[in-house]
Amino acid sequence: MQATLTVTPAQLPDVLLHVAVVRPVFLWGAPGIGKSSLVRSFAESLGLDCVTLLGTQLAPEDLIGVPQIVADRSRFAPPETIARDEPYCLFLDELNASSPEVQKAFYSLILDRRIGTYELPAGSVVIGAGNRATDNALARPMASALINRMIHIHLRASVDDWLRWAAGSGIHPWIVDYLMQRPDHLWSAPPKTEEPFSTPRGWHMLSDAMHSYGDSLDDDTLAVLAFGTLSTSHASAFRAYVKTVRHAYDLDAVIKGDASWPRGAEDRDLLYFLSETFRARLMKGLPKSKEHASPAGHQLAFRAKTLLTELAEISLECAQLVIATDEDGAPVLPSWFLVEVSRDLPRLAAARI
Repeated sequence: MQATLTVTPAQLPDVLLHVAVVRPVFLWGAPGIGKSSLVRSFAESLGLDCVTLLGTQLAPEDLIGVPQIVADRSRFAPPETIARDEPYCLFLDELNASSPEVQKAFYSLILDRRIGTYELPAGSVVIGAGNRATDNALARPMASALINRMIHIHLRASVDDWLRWAAGSGIHPWIVDYLMQRPDHLWSAPPKTEEPFSTPRGWHMLSDAMHSYGDSLDDDTLAVLAFGTLSTSHASAFRAYVKTVRHAYDLDAVIKGDASWPRGAEDRDLLYFLSETFRARLMKGLPKSKEHASPAGHQLAFRAKTLLTELAEISLECAQLVIATDEDGAPVLPSWFLVEVSRDLPRLAAARI
């Protein structure tokens, strides 16, 4: 299912508070962005127990129960996890990954709040959740009858929401600081191959592992952890960032001239990270029009040309990364600066010989 409009984790509780209490809700979202934890937190805020059923682990009889004889008549007895006397939140996780037979068993539970003769207590909430087929996750098509029985909400990852949560949840400070600088690395699209990719859940797992090692965490171990929880490019960049923290290697020092670009082969990932950070700094600090540049903007542009020359001497690839276009082929740095770079770099390079 394609999302027309989406909500952030911070917006979701209010939506659920007004919608889920009157109609069943289905929550769509990519793997690892926090759907399950948000539903559990919502149930807790209402003072309700949250009963989670995983669609991939259910058979139809797990919902409708087994027949029993009562007063010479048979009836189905639903399982006690569902047949409760007090209101609760029934969370149908991975609903669209369940078999068609299990999905059919959910029909009356979702629409009529009933299984056989058992009816959910007044005040109960029914919420389903699942991944999209485009996420390369296990997902089966849902019948139109089931789709039409729920209100569909699409959740998207939000860096601001996650960082606010992380600040009070014990997430490792290196991870918090890194994602403040590279918010685009919080989440990456699931790959078509079997390999880790970046999600809020992945960063949380990495944080837990880093805390577990404590001060004994060395660079090689950090690499194992990062490459085991994040996408390859994000893991490499985060590892390089940690090097800057541990060795006080600051881009500001490079820009001011107090430090130089790292030249060692063992620091190539650090050089790549600093190049990406330098690119981001130029995108933020250079004005679109040279005429409207402040003195600080002019100074940054002048210093950037020298730094690009030095960077190209060490790695032409990293220098090209700084001035590269975006995925659509559009320049991300101001045109006037790119013109000056193409004009002045040969002269600057010659002057350094």
